[in-house]
Amino acid sequence: MRLIRLLKNDLARETGEWVDDGLISVDQAQSICRRYGVEYGAAEQQRLAYRLLQGLGYFFAGLALITLLSANWDEIPRWIRLCGLIGVTAAVQLLALQKYRSGHLAGAKTLFLLGNMIYGAAIILIAQVYHLGEHMPDGIFWWALGSLPVALLLQSRVLMLLSLLLAGVWFATEVSLGFYPALYPLFILSAVWLLMRVNTSLLLFLLTVLSVVFWVEFTLAYLWREGRQFEFHVEHLAVSAALFIFAYAFAQWLLLRPAVSAGDYGAFLKVWCLRFALILLLVMSFEDPWRELIEASWQHWRALMVVLAPLLSLSMLLAYRTGRLWALLAIIAVYVLAFVWVGLSQNPEHAPVLQVLDNILLLAAGVGLIVRGVQAGISHYYYLGILTVLVTALVRYIDLIGDYVGASLLFTLFAFLLLGAARCWKRGQLGQGGL
Repeated sequence: MRLIRLLKNDLARETGEWVDDGLISVDQAQSICRRYGVEYGAAEQQRLAYRLLQGLGYFFAGLALITLLSANWDEIPRWIRLCGLIGVTAAVQLLALQKYRSGHLAGAKTLFLLGNMIYGAAIILIAQVYHLGEHMPDGIFWWALGSLPVALLLQSRVLMLLSLLLAGVWFATEVSLGFYPALYPLFILSAVWLLMRVNTSLLLFLLTVLSVVFWVEFTLAYLWREGRQFEFHVEHLAVSAALFIFAYAFAQWLLLRPAVSAGDYGAFLKVWCLRFALILLLVMSFEDPWRELIEASWQHWRALMVVLAPLLSLSMLLAYRTGRLWALLAIIAVYVLAFVWVGLSQNPEHAPVLQVLDNILLLAAGVGLIVRGVQAGISHYYYLGILTVLVTALVRYIDLIGDYVGASLLFTLFAFLLLGAARCWKRGQLGQGGL
């Protein structure tokens, strides 16, 4: 029986490798494992649990060492402190290198992670010993840069995540002091390369996308500033919206790639672009944001066009390649109409008109999601559409009505809406054989 159990575990591991190689899909791997009574991904979960416990053990060992050193730091001679920090850092890195050369990749990654933490602590402590604090962000930069080659060599998602996070901290501190961190794209490009090489890492993918958005926005803030500090203008909102339009088109393109991880990234990015669009429409469903946009000073129209023209053109090219051109053109038309109206109109009385149009568009998006969810049997679209309609109605009630009779009528409407939606969902599932 033990031999059979081991063979089943081997089968679970093999199916995981088949999925990684693109030979079969995740659903097919799960079906194979169910046929032989083994849980798909169980072996990987066990390995991850072991690595997590091992990593936490090394982490607390490092904390114990740092705590011991901190308690007696002032009594230790300066040269011993320096040699000790360099020696511990080098020893851990050499031990990790030995693990890597012997083929123990998981153990090497854990030790390199521990070594990276000690490396960062050594930078801070050496700077403290020799009073090297002229430009504090430099220490964070060298910490992030030091972990980057190891992350690329080992193709470690955790080390790359740490390096990108440290680079983000360095980016933020440099910007807060009025400096432009020109080497920040190096970390973004490294993360993109790693995402193309390893299995799916949604957390690293999300951090990379956010890093690109922040880098673009802060670059424009640097170019559009007049003094030393970075300045944000109303044009940044237009750029953010255009970036997410591009992200939506890019997500559709990823969904058609043959790699399994590319499809996962595309689905993940598409869902979050949809959520971002709904949140933006909800925020703009009030009159005040439109009034503030109309009354704002649009000072960088020409520079904005230089940014938006290639961004939207590339979005349309991707949409054409994926067969989604007309849908994206409709989104771009709404986007361009809204910002041209806001930018050219100097009349605050137009704000209520734009508010009404935004609410109509928000309700239409909610209803469209409900219909799409019922037709395709996608529960996420279905419930997101219901949530959109309910939140819109509730916000409008708070904003416009506000009495008990209105509340009663609104809650009655909610009841009919939910019951009707549930009935439509049940019919759709019956039609597909889901119930």
